[in-house]
Amino acid sequence: MARREFLRVGLSGFATLSLPGLLQLRALAGTAGSGPKTAIILVWLRGGASHLETYDPKPDAPSEIRGVFGPISTSVPGMRLCELLPRHARIADKFTLLRSMSHTGGGHPAGSLQMLTGDTDAQDKEKPIFPDWMTVANLLRADPKRTLPNYVGVNPVVRYDNFTIAGSAYVNPAYGPFSITGDPNDPHFEVPNIGLSDAGQVTRLNDRVRLREKLDRIDQAIDQAGVMRAMDGFEAQALSLLTGPAARNAFDLAREPDRVRDRYGRHQWGQQCLMARRLVEAGVEIVTTTFDGPLCGRVGNWDDHAVNHHVFDALQFRLPYFDQAVSALIEDVYARGLDKRVLVVVTGEFGRTPRIERVASSGGGVASGVAGTVQPGRDHWPRAFSQLWAGGGIATGGVIGATDKRGEDVVERIAGPGDFLATLYQHLGIPASEISLPDFSGRPNPILTRGQPIPELSRRA
Repeated sequence: MARREFLRVGLSGFATLSLPGLLQLRALAGTAGSGPKTAIILVWLRGGASHLETYDPKPDAPSEIRGVFGPISTSVPGMRLCELLPRHARIADKFTLLRSMSHTGGGHPAGSLQMLTGDTDAQDKEKPIFPDWMTVANLLRADPKRTLPNYVGVNPVVRYDNFTIAGSAYVNPAYGPFSITGDPNDPHFEVPNIGLSDAGQVTRLNDRVRLREKLDRIDQAIDQAGVMRAMDGFEAQALSLLTGPAARNAFDLAREPDRVRDRYGRHQWGQQCLMARRLVEAGVEIVTTTFDGPLCGRVGNWDDHAVNHHVFDALQFRLPYFDQAVSALIEDVYARGLDKRVLVVVTGEFGRTPRIERVASSGGGVASGVAGTVQPGRDHWPRAFSQLWAGGGIATGGVIGATDKRGEDVVERIAGPGDFLATLYQHLGIPASEISLPDFSGRPNPILTRGQPIPELSRRA
């Protein structure tokens, strides 16, 4: 069932496997509501951002490595960032940089699958063979008492061109994301099928529920296992989602003051981040938001090969939007007292080659010369790249790991996708090393085959 149908099915009645059925499946996971109330916001940079032009500048490297932008100091002594991230620099005490992520997936699908599912294969695949961490966490954190979907993708992490880079694999697809697409900055933007506002639709829905209740009384009289009574609870939750104000309010950016919306930025990425904050504040535990599209430049992603973009023009174009959206999200998480439970992570599937290439553009547009123009670019680089971590009760204002003077290889505190995933699971209270899920054949598969939580990114006592 497509995620966009997640709530719409309620209008067709509850006789089939509709929203109540999906909610019931979630509750059967067996860990509903256990552990502290935590959340993760993943900001995904589709295509792979250059670490040299963001979180790991190399000003002393040769010109063919360092690029055209200089470093700037930050509020944390010794931590320097690219000059295009001044807002980040002012709040550097509120995040920690991991500069030593490394893996073997050199293609977009393979790199994404390694980071999101823990697949160790270096080869690209058309779709995942293991479930992504978001789906697994949603299954293991299912709670029928929630009035909102627990996993929401605001411009979700799903595809890279014709490849599927995240998905449920052998886990029931009911645990996939409730997907929000479109531009939240568009004045006509709305989330469909959230909180019915038409009185006639609400009346018809309530009539159907009452009819169903009458028909179910006979079944309840002979119900030995309490299944029908349990189902009543799931129908009540579904009805709450469809007719109650909670979901509608959580997604309604118009409820935010203009000054807050302005601070995030009146653009797609800024308003995606604002919606992510509203969702975790309302109780959603897993939110992903992809930064791609027109704000990236001509090809709509961070894949800054010279054939796609003039890498430096592209970064100069997009990083102000990125800087504003991410820094506002981090500031807001702390200002609203969410920093102990809400973890913010910014990453893509890999970094970019330290050595600058110069080849002909394949087409003109934003941040790219006309076809045939020789321009600079950077290729894929999974051997070393950076991530930003904020909130989540972790110690901030520091740097973990290091790359060599050219940004080519990790020379201190190497971390891999398994460590990344283990750290996310740990934050959500999921003992990843102890849990297996059955595949299509019924064989148990560990949700994580390698990796340990990164101690420096663990919650402080």
